[in-house]
Amino acid sequence: MAKELKLMKGNEAIAEAAIRSGCDGYFGYPITPQSEVMEHLMLEKPWEKTGMVVLQAESEIASINMVYGGAGTGKKVMTSSSSPGISLMQEGLTYLAGAELPCLVVNVVRGGPGLGTIQPSQADYFQATKGGGHGDYQMYVLAPASVQEMYDFVFDAWDIAFKYRTPVMILSDGAIGQVMEKLYVGDYVPRWTDEQIAEKAPWAAFGKPAYRDHNIITSLELDSAKQEAHNHHLQAKYRQMEREDVRFEALDTEDADYLLVAYGSSARIAQKAMQLGKEKGYKIGLLRPITLFPFPTKQIAELASKVKGILSVEMSAGQMVMDVKLAAENKCKVEHFGRYGGIIPTPHEVLEALENQIIKG
Repeated sequence: MAKELKLMKGNEAIAEAAIRSGCDGYFGYPITPQSEVMEHLMLEKPWEKTGMVVLQAESEIASINMVYGGAGTGKKVMTSSSSPGISLMQEGLTYLAGAELPCLVVNVVRGGPGLGTIQPSQADYFQATKGGGHGDYQMYVLAPASVQEMYDFVFDAWDIAFKYRTPVMILSDGAIGQVMEKLYVGDYVPRWTDEQIAEKAPWAAFGKPAYRDHNIITSLELDSAKQEAHNHHLQAKYRQMEREDVRFEALDTEDADYLLVAYGSSARIAQKAMQLGKEKGYKIGLLRPITLFPFPTKQIAELASKVKGILSVEMSAGQMVMDVKLAAENKCKVEHFGRYGGIIPTPHEVLEALENQIIKG
């Protein structure tokens, strides 16, 4: 595959990847700090290049239900928004999970609660990983830490979405969405033909051939016994994700005395804090969860038995730290450091927190 070098914002990389990954349709609504996703799509006019549909819906509620309709036909469809907009999509997301429909949802997180601020945050972790809507469901959640990963994870998302028939979320933040970095893009992947959809998504409502019964797309089941069986099926699928598709990055963890756990923008800041700590003689490792669900629980548990303490670094009041504590199983001290309301922590602040709460605490 040929590689082309570009300079792009993270939001633009998402849009470029959508076009080049064979996406059939984007349905969204503008909101800061992710509006460049739709803006880039409109500027590139993919309907002229690949036939991809790009539509500004009248609201976030409308856009997620358009995704529901497109996903039900076996098409690669997606939306993007930022925190309050994703909140409006929660009913649609739980419908998509219940109906087992593959799709991509991008959340470029801003500070909250409420309308909050347009500055970056990671305070949507609970919403993304614990099921923001009703019922026992999960989404597969990818957390990019660079513009390149914003691009690459779109391709990965389609693979996961159709492997498990599940919504996939790319959980980014306003910093990665707005920062400009070099980006390598590949060739255009052709959109699936009707024949390919019939092969790859035989469950989809794309017209009834004579050789099979009707396909029915729904998340409604009034028989409690059947609904329980469906829930068991979903839970088995989520356990399969945990066995087969956990992703993480471990840096200098082999002989570390102390461990930082961080994702997205916070992981990049934590990596610099590691370097500052090594200059002071500390042995510090970094575990970066790339999938927030499934979470790298096993890997953190193994490290917790070797290190003296763990600091969970987040741009929130402390959400991922709960999963870190569960994974550590009281094998070592686990503390949290976070800035919120749109404030981005500095590497010096992270190192100071590690010293005060773990090393000297």
